[in-house]
Amino acid sequence: MDRCVVLVDAGYLLGAAASLLAGEPSRPRITVDHAALIRALRDRAEADTGCDLLRIYWFDGAPDRVPQPEHRRLRVMPRVTVRLGALTRSDGRWAQKGVDAAMHAELTELARNRACADIVLVTGDGDLLPGLMSAKEHGVAVHLWAVQAADGDYNQSEDLVAEADERRVLDRAWITQAVRLTETPGSGAPHATPRPEIAAILSAPLSETPVNPAAASQRQETAAPHDHPAATKNGTHRGGAEPDCAPGAAKDAAGAAGRAVPTPKDLATLGSRAAAPEPTATLRWSSDKGWVDRGSPAEPPAIAALPMLAHLTTAEQRWADREEDITAVSGDPFEVGQVFARRWAERLPAGEQIFQLSGEYPRIPHRIDGELLRYAARFGLLAHKDDQIDERDRYAIRAGFWREVDARTGAERAS
Repeated sequence: MDRCVVLVDAGYLLGAAASLLAGEPSRPRITVDHAALIRALRDRAEADTGCDLLRIYWFDGAPDRVPQPEHRRLRVMPRVTVRLGALTRSDGRWAQKGVDAAMHAELTELARNRACADIVLVTGDGDLLPGLMSAKEHGVAVHLWAVQAADGDYNQSEDLVAEADERRVLDRAWITQAVRLTETPGSGAPHATPRPEIAAILSAPLSETPVNPAAASQRQETAAPHDHPAATKNGTHRGGAEPDCAPGAAKDAAGAAGRAVPTPKDLATLGSRAAAPEPTATLRWSSDKGWVDRGSPAEPPAIAALPMLAHLTTAEQRWADREEDITAVSGDPFEVGQVFARRWAERLPAGEQIFQLSGEYPRIPHRIDGELLRYAARFGLLAHKDDQIDERDRYAIRAGFWREVDARTGAERAS
């Protein structure tokens, strides 16, 4: 039958693409436009084989074989079938289990049933050699595609290359049609000029050194009553000093949250603090051990009463949100925070509530922060077995949230 089938080892394809573009086979380093990638695979397969496409099989690993967001997007695309193996962690490294066996079984079954005339393999694993040879014996032409290696060398089994009927290399120009390097938080152009303290937070590096709980407690006891606590429940700590705050932003924040406007003396103190250079500034979320401020005062009533996104979302919007999550949201932690903040801000019944939230920077109110992290967990950001979101991912999620809030409040202030 004059049809072609494409079997894709996603671990090989995306890992090799990451090596080519980022210098290391780490899939979080790249962002994939799956619709564009599937379209490019189909066009190239039909051009190379001269046959119409029957189906693209996408083989990948997932923790406990639970489909991740990218798998949910892929399996609803036309002529795409997703097959999942297990993804296990050993000695600090992730490894796929069962993917090669599933590819081998599909390859031999397609050839035995004469379901197609040509099979395209996008893989580099020599374990598929017996399946490739069996397919050839059943009269199927096997095309082997490789991703261009970063060092110009082979990144496929030599035996697999030797046995294939046709070979092709997917070069950098082809890969970059659908794959690009992931932008780090704060690296892209903001929608609006952020407040100085948000710009500093977004550009500050994460600290890798452990925190001294005794020193943290001592700093909390000596903090002035009107200052931010040294560490809030999900706040930040910068280089041992209290968070920076520009005078204008402090006044806007205090007014929006219903608190008293700082005195001229307070503003002078804040201004001198913001102007002081901090060459060793680091960003630290309070989830680091020793930095949870258990004695912090309760949230102001106006902040505690801010509605959660679930309270603002209708049943129709919930369906639309789920569809957008599957088809349009990549799952990048920074983008997840932005999407959540956008939906929350757009559905607020009172426009001044977003300014109340902005006045609480850098602390996201407890109920909203918990809902934000639960939303992020949908995108496979939970660390396997621990059921916790990685510290760097939490940083990126909250940074994306504040970037979106700041863009909206900045635009309102400017107008």
